[in-house]
Amino acid sequence: MICIKLENVFEKAENINVYNDGNVVTYSAQTDEYKSILKAWNEMLDGAHLMPAFGVSLNRETVKAMKDGLWVEFDFNKVYESGGMPYEKLLIAVKSGDSGFNLIRYMQEYGYDGRCFYYDLANKDMSNLYDLLGNL
Repeated sequence: MICIKLENVFEKAENINVYNDGNVVTYSAQTDEYKSILKAWNEMLDGAHLMPAFGVSLNRETVKAMKDGLWVEFDFNKVYESGGMPYEKLLIAVKSGDSGFNLIRYMQEYGYDGRCFYYDLANKDMSNLYDLLGNL
C-alpha cells in the first residue's frame, strides 16, 4: 500500500475510465484524451476543499447508478491510501452544475462498498469537466 495525499494521486492513474449511460471507454495515460481529462480535473480541483464525506457507498447501488449519467473513474492498478482509506480506483458521478462530489473508493475485495472522500469545489462547478467528458 502506498500512502499519498489525495490531491497528488490522480496523476498516478494508469487509466481513466469514462462511463456514459453504462457504456465505458478507457483512456490510458499515453493518450491525448487522458491528458485532457486530467487537465480539466486539475483545473476543477484548483482551490477545492477536501471535506468529511456525507455518506458511504454501497457496491450494488453504485454499480446500478453507473448505468445512468456520466461518471469518471481513476484506475491506479495499485493500492493507494489517503487519510487512512485504501483504494485501487476512485469513481465520481459527474453532474454539470454540482459544486461538490463524493469520491467513491473501489477495492477488488469489497467493490465500491465503504466510506467516501468528499470535495467542495469552492465557488466552482463540474460543468467544464462534464462538457469535456460528454464530447469525447
